[in-house]
Amino acid sequence: MSLIKIAAALGTARWRGAGRVLHIVLVEPEIPPNCGNIARTCAATGSRLHLVEPLGFDVSDRAVKRAGLDYWHLVQVSVHPDLDALFALHPEAAEDLWLATTKAPRPYSEARFSPDCWLFFGRETAGLPLAFRERHRDRCVRLPMVSGARSLNLANSAAILVYEALRQNGFPGLTGTGEMA
Repeated sequence: MSLIKIAAALGTARWRGAGRVLHIVLVEPEIPPNCGNIARTCAATGSRLHLVEPLGFDVSDRAVKRAGLDYWHLVQVSVHPDLDALFALHPEAAEDLWLATTKAPRPYSEARFSPDCWLFFGRETAGLPLAFRERHRDRCVRLPMVSGARSLNLANSAAILVYEALRQNGFPGLTGTGEMA
């Protein structure tokens, strides 16, 4: 059985309890290290990772082991053939989604994230599809940056939004102190 199937079978409850969980959606991701870094953020936060095909890399057991992703077993990963399939399987996603895009009219700091919202991120080279962004225009947010900067790295952008959503909800299920406490 693949690690993806094992993680799905275990369910979200293993990571953050049977309650609510953030969903991170990468739409047609292209760069393996970005996906790996985002998967690590998901592992550390108990967030669920959704990958929308086509993928620019292989997520088979063999590829994951070869890449040395020793935390992959902590990530609940689902692979969807396209956005329509994701929404067919998870209609609740359409009710509570946020789209990260450099083209957004407002900063992420104005968003009010729920504990189980869906955060969408697009391809590294093209972002989210225009029709998808237009359909959810009021749910598009951006990370502020200087005017000459094109964008932040995808993994950095995802980590910022994940932790902002968790902060707004009191970091549910996460340890807030270290051994120095």
